Amino acid sequence: MNNKHNVSDVMLKLSDYISQAYRKPLPKEVAFRAKLHLVDTFAAMISGTKLLPGKKGISYVKSLGGRKEAGVVGTKFVTSVLNAAMANGMCAHADETDDTHPPSITHPGCSVVPAALAIAERDSLPGLKVLRAIVLGYDICARLGLSLRPMPFMRSGHHTCAFGQVFGAAAASGSLLNLNALQTRYLLSYTAQNASGLYTMFRDEDHIEKSYAMGGMPAQNGLSSALMVKHGFTGVEDVFSGQRDFFYTFSPDGEKQDLIRALGKDYEILRAAIKFWPVGGPVQGPVDVLNRMILKHNLVSDKIKKISVRIPEQELETVNNREMPDISLQHLMAVMILDGRLTFASSHDMARMKDPKVLAFRRRIEAIGDPALTDKQRRWRGIIKIELKDGKVLEDQTMAAKGSFENPLTEQDENEKATDLIGPILGKRKTSDLLKALWKFDQLKNVASLRELYSK
Repeated sequence: MNNKHNVSDVMLKLSDYISQAYRKPLPKEVAFRAKLHLVDTFAAMISGTKLLPGKKGISYVKSLGGRKEAGVVGTKFVTSVLNAAMANGMCAHADETDDTHPPSITHPGCSVVPAALAIAERDSLPGLKVLRAIVLGYDICARLGLSLRPMPFMRSGHHTCAFGQVFGAAAASGSLLNLNALQTRYLLSYTAQNASGLYTMFRDEDHIEKSYAMGGMPAQNGLSSALMVKHGFTGVEDVFSGQRDFFYTFSPDGEKQDLIRALGKDYEILRAAIKFWPVGGPVQGPVDVLNRMILKHNLVSDKIKKISVRIPEQELETVNNREMPDISLQHLMAVMILDGRLTFASSHDMARMKDPKVLAFRRRIEAIGDPALTDKQRRWRGIIKIELKDGKVLEDQTMAAKGSFENPLTEQDENEKATDLIGPILGKRKTSDLLKALWKFDQLKNVASLRELYSK
């Protein structure tokens, strides 16, 4: 503890780093991965405008009015920075197409990017500074989540996504607002006051509350903390230490050192993952394997007697016969076999949840939670065994599905995914122009110039 200011060394190092991050050049690999995640988040935001949670978020902020400062991506609507951050956050997590950080069990992009984008548009900031702020946001989001010990934290009824992401959004916003180290300490204290998120969000069958709690709320609340401090709000200098601090309240067994361990050397965005398939994270492994098996063996439904699929035990309940098509393991595998492929449209088609052919084939699929596949740091695993009617047995597996941090997407992969999501909304030409601009994001002199490309 630093006795002079009653501030811990952890807080001093953390606040110093956050306040100076916008000056720190990014390693080439980190900059590329940041743009990869930026493109992916834009695709999620734009596709989300046509889904129920996104529509609700947009209609709500439209009812609020507000100063015209930042745009809602995928629309022509311009509103206040707080309203834009919330709506864009809800659109980004309107379903399961946004990115994740598996080790911390967070979804950084759907909160960090909307918050940073809102400030960048309002203040006409250059892309390079914003990209650095986004990388910082991923770092702080992930480290906060890791420090809480994700699985015990979630078993206590909280959710690491909402907690980690509000700090990530706050850090990115504070960096863009040029908060100094002292102001950053106040920022973290106000963000701790704003931190919330209950595991009960998973009961939401319409995904509206979930898209708010895991996208819009952290983006808006983190940005709000930064704006208040920039306006002159002062407060507690060290919310992570001292009497009844943040960890005492939420995670007594948490590890504060995770907040600063190798900060500035190990970039957490390099451990983030992008869903190549527009479905829930735990389904990525099985779908990746099944796609490979379909192509390799020319599989069709009439040839198949039974499919057994194994995924990490802790992830099965998230996707086991769920009511939403894009997170139902059995449904998605049935659709993929029947269609020979999986697209954004087919994975989000509610009507097919009642399709007799799909329901009949689902009865041939057995899903098994396998503790041997469980790894706290790695997910997106799957083992598939297919029994054919002629007696032949086919098997395949992946320990790192395409899009995982061990097997990251290429620029071509991301363009393929983004075009599938954005194209039907913006059209082929505008989609191409937007993607080209996003890949050169760090060269933009004014991020607000993107508005004419992403609006419909």
